[in-house]
Amino acid sequence: MPVSWGREYFCTQRPSRSARPPRGQGSRVRAGGRGAAVSGALLLLFLLLPVAAASGWWLARRDPGPRARTAPGADPDFFRGINYLLDEQPDKAIDVFLKLAAVDGETVETHLALGSLFRRRGEADRAIRIHQNLIARDNLSAEQRGYALFELGQDYMRAGLLDRAEILFQELAEIGLQRERALRGLLDIYQQERDWGQCLEVAERLKPFSERPLAAEIAQYQCELAEEARRRADPDAARRALARAQDVDPQCVRATIIEGQMALADGDREAALALFLRVADQGARYVPEVLPGLMQALEELGRTDLIAVLAGLAARESSGPVILALSEAQLQESGAAAAKATLTGYLARNVDLAALERLLDLQAGTAAALGAEAAYRAGVVHGVVRHLLTRQPVYQCDHCGFSARALHWQCPSCKRWGTVQPVQPERIPGDEVLRERRLA
Repeated sequence: MPVSWGREYFCTQRPSRSARPPRGQGSRVRAGGRGAAVSGALLLLFLLLPVAAASGWWLARRDPGPRARTAPGADPDFFRGINYLLDEQPDKAIDVFLKLAAVDGETVETHLALGSLFRRRGEADRAIRIHQNLIARDNLSAEQRGYALFELGQDYMRAGLLDRAEILFQELAEIGLQRERALRGLLDIYQQERDWGQCLEVAERLKPFSERPLAAEIAQYQCELAEEARRRADPDAARRALARAQDVDPQCVRATIIEGQMALADGDREAALALFLRVADQGARYVPEVLPGLMQALEELGRTDLIAVLAGLAARESSGPVILALSEAQLQESGAAAAKATLTGYLARNVDLAALERLLDLQAGTAAALGAEAAYRAGVVHGVVRHLLTRQPVYQCDHCGFSARALHWQCPSCKRWGTVQPVQPERIPGDEVLRERRLA
């Protein structure tokens, strides 16, 4: 279908520039702030020089014969652009340099690279002007025009103009130019707007073109719909969304967690317990997320095997929260000695500040019995560990390393789904490993 790229898509407001202080008579560079002005100008000049060099190399490669061209340095406009740079008027300098570089099939890539550079530097307005300048030309191929339009959509997203970016990405996807990238751009927009219905629709359109499976993302969108249904007190809609999530991704641990929470809220403790235990099979690292519900279900069912259940979970996955819950249960049933033994055995194999802090807490009574000096030293150590514990991340993204103290099902940094997981304790190497490291 034909596309009419109206001027309303490309209108952008140029940010106002602060008034310049008066210049000295006959001086091109002011005395005040001269170092900052020159450094900023030189930075932009150094960015433009490789662009000019690349353009010249490309033209020479395409046509090795002699050309009667005027060298850029001999053009009066070139010196005018340099003067704009030195006079802290980079917008005018950019306009001059863009006019100097004729846009044709041989320089499109240079302009695209320049626009992308400005966007990465956070100067979305300049990137928009460069890409608009490209799109306004009539001598672009369909592929080049599609790429420039996609880049313009990226500029709009960086500038926060999501509605304009959405229009561009939708029409690019419809006419088949940059289709996969445009659909992913739409996904990014709808995720920011939390429009999960639109996310599902776009994900279905993206399936035939995507190189990586989308099942996990689609399941997460269904879980988001289930959470929204729970907030508006519509449990039937929530269950339907969870069922669709499990159909798409049977290993979706989030859907199992939500389903278990709903069963517990409805008073179906047997079902809730079974679902919480299933989490250990789907993703053992997420067991701490269901520990409170699991322990509540066991208590309300009148079960007396809490220690056995927790010990089984701890044997499957070395997890600090599970060990802490196990030691608390042992403290209540058997006393401090059993709890200390569990924590000590765990700390002999794992570096875990939370477990160490709890062990020091249990040891406080012993230290007090040894005298005031021993109690003081134990208190100092306890305080240091507690302080370090407050600075330790609880969750971390396996893809980009983003860390947080609360669980995010979508990483706020890399935007991946299901990659933020509870931080696992570092294992303490055995004597054999230490000996090998010393020899190495």
